[in-house]
Amino acid sequence: MKIGLTSVFVDDQQHARQFYTEVLGFRIKHDIPFGEDSWLTVVSPEDPDGTELLLEPAGHPAVKPYRDALMEDGIPLAQFQVTDVASEHARLTGLGVQFTQGPTDIGTAVIAVCDDTCGNLIQLVAPVQS
Repeated sequence: MKIGLTSVFVDDQQHARQFYTEVLGFRIKHDIPFGEDSWLTVVSPEDPDGTELLLEPAGHPAVKPYRDALMEDGIPLAQFQVTDVASEHARLTGLGVQFTQGPTDIGTAVIAVCDDTCGNLIQLVAPVQS
């Protein structure tokens, strides 16, 4: 068993498409019209056949209270692995991304948390090699 697809709820798919591709650097894998929305997935350019991230419309009534509670408590909805959190923090800050937590060494990893501007907090993680 492996994880082939996971998702984040987004307020606006077209805005999410721009943020997740032009800012974070992911690539579109699928963009299949589905009613007013699309089956819109992105992948890492480092692993184009790897796990897809579905940018899922946040229209279901259960989504808003769930995401509001996570945001209020500062809990990221997803985690993305990077090789160097400090350099990603610098790159993304230069592109206007707002961080709620700067690079922080937690012993087993360095982490940072940013706002994806689509209604979610995203944690960047670089595991510390031992």
